[in-house]
Amino acid sequence: MLILQKSVRMKIELRDIHKHFGKVRANDGIDLVIPSGTLQGILGENGAGKSTLMKILSGFIQADSGEILLDGKPARIRVPMDSIRHGIGMLHQDPLDFPPMKVIDDFLIGKDGGIIPNRAEARRTLEDLENQFGFSIDPESYIDSLTVGEKQQLEILRLLSLGVQVLILDEPTTGISSSQREKLFATLRKLAAQGMTVLFVSHKLEEVESLCQQVAVFSRGKMVGEVKPPYVTADLVKMMFGKEITINTMRGEPEQTPRLTISNLTLEDYRLKISDLNLVLCRGEIIGVAGMEGSGQRQFLRACGGLMRPVSGKIFVDHHDLTGKPFPIFLRSGVSYIPADRMNEGLIQGLTLTEHCILSGDRNGFIIDREQALSVTQERIRDFSIKGTPVNRVEELSGGNQQRTLLALLRTPLRLLLMEHPTRGLDIESSIWIWRKLRDRCLQGTSILFVSADLEEILRYSNRILVFFGGKMSKPLDAAATSVEQLGQLIGGKVF
Repeated sequence: MLILQKSVRMKIELRDIHKHFGKVRANDGIDLVIPSGTLQGILGENGAGKSTLMKILSGFIQADSGEILLDGKPARIRVPMDSIRHGIGMLHQDPLDFPPMKVIDDFLIGKDGGIIPNRAEARRTLEDLENQFGFSIDPESYIDSLTVGEKQQLEILRLLSLGVQVLILDEPTTGISSSQREKLFATLRKLAAQGMTVLFVSHKLEEVESLCQQVAVFSRGKMVGEVKPPYVTADLVKMMFGKEITINTMRGEPEQTPRLTISNLTLEDYRLKISDLNLVLCRGEIIGVAGMEGSGQRQFLRACGGLMRPVSGKIFVDHHDLTGKPFPIFLRSGVSYIPADRMNEGLIQGLTLTEHCILSGDRNGFIIDREQALSVTQERIRDFSIKGTPVNRVEELSGGNQQRTLLALLRTPLRLLLMEHPTRGLDIESSIWIWRKLRDRCLQGTSILFVSADLEEILRYSNRILVFFGGKMSKPLDAAATSVEQLGQLIGGKVF
């Protein structure tokens, strides 16, 4: 099999790595040694510098100073292709892909083969790897039709096909099902047993504890410690944040006034037909939506936000019929949408925080008041605890700070907020902070409909829960009276 190479061996040494983004010290003298064949966990709060270090190792950014050694020899890694030549590949939190291309063409990127690649051979390789992981991606489908989870899967398979000896995974389990996660973990363990070095970056403590043989903990640009099993969760949390973190259920009591009304809605795309959708979401209510990838929940959410036209049925917001209206009409009606893919759908790469604030605000005429825009940006950075400056481009921010930026750009007042995976890739403290902000919105009358792969998150913050399976939607469930086990059965279609 392609992914099981007995000759694979590579020890990694990172020495005194420094990286600054303006005044922000993303990496401040990092020293880390990772033996060959190790499942290495990289743990830390959002903005702690762990993703920056991984991008330096994989050639996406360059360190200001420091040294990388591979098997004891200095390695010059300036661009991603250098890292691939050295046998290092990285799966980013937001997968790197080309939406206009087909899956098979994206899979071929980086491969040798001249002007005319061997598509038949590439297809066999892709299908072979898919079978090993239990993934199911049509080679002839287009990238822009894939979910975030499927894009992650494709990138993993592409890197393995290139023969990488070091595999870096940045929040890889977000957006994939629990069964896919278990298959992924089993494969990573097998790869490590064959000598491959795996660097696993995650904010999920339970995943790091169950998978990794050793963990490096980061905080504010520094590596604050290394830990080996047996792990103590409370100790890891204290190392990350310098304090204990308590998670509380935050459910409010919604009003009985209808905010969003869905009546006999039918949706259809090339994959799936979703029929007979009916729902009343009340003012100030939070409804969490669960289901395996591709079950219809994303299409439902996008239709509620005006990003997908229904085949039939009605969509009302505050009794105003918005059925078939374009997205700008939904936006003017107080509906906002936060996508899972922050960089491709939520933010604009290359623009600064100030420029995003200008674009998201109301403007009178053609003249932009730069001083006012700077003042607003500074206020939002302060109010939303964004680790960045007004002149930082959004791609320079960590995933958690990008998510805070999206929340900072939301308008007030807001009638309906639709979110895909609102805390994807975020640490515990950032997740708690974001939900506190969202609860404040609900107290102001905003209703929230969100999709999440984290069942605990859905149970903790929702008033009611919807479950999708095979294009069907369950009746709303009372979150307070539902268990993880019951939710799991519904997601698997066992008692649907």
